[in-house]
Amino acid sequence: MLINSLLRCTISLQKKHVATHLVQQRALSGADTVNALRPFYFAVHPDFFGQFPREREVNENSLKRLNGYLENLQKPGSSLVQPMKLTFYIRDTKDSNDMQPDLISSGFRSVSFTLRTNDVLSTVMNVLKSCSLPVEHMKGLKASSETSKRSHETGIPFYRPIKWDKSYYTFTGFTDPEQELQQARRVEPTLSLWLKNNEPEATKKHNASLPRREELNRLKKELCYKFDLAEIRWQRSWGVAHMCCQLQSLSRLSQQNPEALINLQGHNVMFADQSGMNASGHVMLGTMDVHHQWTKLFEQLPSYRSLQQQTEGLKERISLLLGGTQVIHMERLGPVQPITEHYSTLSTFHKSLMSQHLRLHPRSLQGLTMLLENDRSNPRLHEMGHFIIPTNCDPPKLQVFLQSHAMEARQRTQRKNQLQVEEEAVVNLCLQSLSLRSLSKEPSVSSSQMILCCKRLLEQRSPLMQGLHICVSHFYSVMQDGDLCVPWDWKS
Repeated sequence: MLINSLLRCTISLQKKHVATHLVQQRALSGADTVNALRPFYFAVHPDFFGQFPREREVNENSLKRLNGYLENLQKPGSSLVQPMKLTFYIRDTKDSNDMQPDLISSGFRSVSFTLRTNDVLSTVMNVLKSCSLPVEHMKGLKASSETSKRSHETGIPFYRPIKWDKSYYTFTGFTDPEQELQQARRVEPTLSLWLKNNEPEATKKHNASLPRREELNRLKKELCYKFDLAEIRWQRSWGVAHMCCQLQSLSRLSQQNPEALINLQGHNVMFADQSGMNASGHVMLGTMDVHHQWTKLFEQLPSYRSLQQQTEGLKERISLLLGGTQVIHMERLGPVQPITEHYSTLSTFHKSLMSQHLRLHPRSLQGLTMLLENDRSNPRLHEMGHFIIPTNCDPPKLQVFLQSHAMEARQRTQRKNQLQVEEEAVVNLCLQSLSLRSLSKEPSVSSSQMILCCKRLLEQRSPLMQGLHICVSHFYSVMQDGDLCVPWDWKS
């Protein structure tokens, strides 16, 4: 018996040693991960999509999610992570292998893939292979436990600029991203010169888009009236022709099968990358889905509404436990979050709060707001006044954090509200004084940046801006329907 017991122990220890060795083999430090993903970062870096605001936004959001996924894998004792679907726009670089078949005219292609791996090395390999990027540099790449530990302690980020020696680009023939960006900045024109060179093209494109714009407005009004829709919107700023096609598709479905849309009444409809309901309760219609998939979603809407009610109930209970702090969800701050994922996040957080008795006055934090995130390790206060709280935050630690930052949060929230009022006023003044057709901004442009930009536009009062659609962004661009993107810090 004793011998058999010792044999079992020995076999168990050997298996454990082999498993540990395999895990170490498949582990990468933060620095190694950055180096391994170098071709990927070079192909998707948002700075190279300055002329394509939609694609830039998609890459920024997807990079944030990928970094969170990788950070979770690096955490000690991390459990299985949930699958994550990501979409990237890949530049046509010399690093890529098989890019021509699906390369679009703009010089980049769209790639979507789902991460299901539970270690960093497999995840890196999955990302590179999914994007048809080289993996030869991964051969023999292993990280020692000492390097991994040092990387974790120093908190080396996954997504950061990589500066290679100039000889690397000379030898390989690859484009130096730093040099490319510097050249772009040097040749950036003044606003008046850029408008002079591009206003004719913008006007021509706008005039050509007028019939489509009228059709778009007609379809929106018709569908909203027919099915009592609260609003029709889009996840991203697609072109007018693209949006018209989506509304025409929904209109055809309503004519062929009007009963299918009965459950849609009273909802906000949003055309997005996938079908379902998002965390804000909007019905998402996947732009790549067929009518059958939309009809199936409409049949499931009663269940989604029930889940939405349960979600609101969880928010109320969390608010009671946290002194009146309200859980909010901001679509523009990140990728679309399905209602099922949002409910799961709230449920996990609520159970964590219920496990310990918190001593917070019921109304001590009234008027404050918070966002829940799965991929954070420490709570923080956003510059706009809302708290950003990890779902696995220790409740006593959370209570101390909320109470110690409550006053600053109120001050920042008040400042944000003042900026929003000032922004709305100066935007309206620009619309009237400059005779613009529309004036908007990208989500990445802050209120203070928008205010500064509008004030400078009012000072310049360029006659070339009359009758134009202007979008304040970080770069110059003439969009396909004649809308003009101008950087908020344009040169005078």
